[in-house]
Amino acid sequence: MSSVILVHPDFENGWSFAADHFHSLWAAQGPVRFERLTHDDRRSASEILGADATSVTRLVLLSVPFGPACEAAFVGLCEAHLGGKTTQETREVLTARGVRLYSHTSEGFWGESVSEFGLALTLCGLRRIPQLHHRILTDLTPWDYNPAGGLPLPGTRCHQFGDNPAFTSGTIAGKRVRIVGAGNIASRYASFCQFMGADVAAWDPFATEPCFHRAGSRRERHLDRLVTDAEIFAPMVPLTEKTTGIVTAAHIDALPKGCLVVLVTRANICDMGAVRRRVLAGELSLAADVFDIEPLPLDDPLLGRDNVVHTPHNAGRTIHANEQYANLLAEQFLP
Repeated sequence: MSSVILVHPDFENGWSFAADHFHSLWAAQGPVRFERLTHDDRRSASEILGADATSVTRLVLLSVPFGPACEAAFVGLCEAHLGGKTTQETREVLTARGVRLYSHTSEGFWGESVSEFGLALTLCGLRRIPQLHHRILTDLTPWDYNPAGGLPLPGTRCHQFGDNPAFTSGTIAGKRVRIVGAGNIASRYASFCQFMGADVAAWDPFATEPCFHRAGSRRERHLDRLVTDAEIFAPMVPLTEKTTGIVTAAHIDALPKGCLVVLVTRANICDMGAVRRRVLAGELSLAADVFDIEPLPLDDPLLGRDNVVHTPHNAGRTIHANEQYANLLAEQFLP
């Protein structure tokens, strides 16, 4: 058996740890040829390997082309991941020859990373952790828990209580968490919140019943109803033609005042004009890793607000996600 992994820097621009991890998985099984190309090397797999292509039985191409000439060159190929640098016609030719072609069946490789980041954003939004971290670098005021005027009053600032009661704050426990989605990311996020004591309900017209059972969430069949009592609202479906704008301005306007909105997959599943309007009016708080404009301009009014936690769209790309990218491909190959 001859195993080959070819990697172009275009792939590592998005997944800089995945190729080496895949290499380590195959190297544990036996000899493997691993080749990392230079940025300007646009050769196809057969051009890179030359006559050696005939002996390759297992092949992984990461942003390396596999064209029609490769079909004839790789005569002994049994299994392959070709990435996106090939055509459907070539795939059909190889499949007809009995070559097993593998690809990712979902984006589960970053499910843990994004869902955990969503949980972290939620906690930061509830407790204003980033804002307080930033303020105490230059200001002692956050350390002063005395109420305004020095007189204690019900429902106001007091010893070690620095949350903003105008917005959903404090613990996840006891909160009404309402989620759009029940897939890889949303179901994990739901299970975290359910475990921490929240009342969790989810709406997803594309998901099957077991998705909701896995998450420990109650299935809500009407989005219009899901939003009406949300204390934490987390739209967590991928952005597709069908999901773009699926959370409309009417849904955003129906969210109770003070609700925390968590955005961690794609912003434009929501009517972001409505989200911005209500956040800037002080009616909602926002914890977001994704935005309708990226990067956010430095003068964007969402930046630096007391009711906004913002991060620069980095929820999904962890070393773990990179390793999972490789793991979920490697496990499809025959042992």
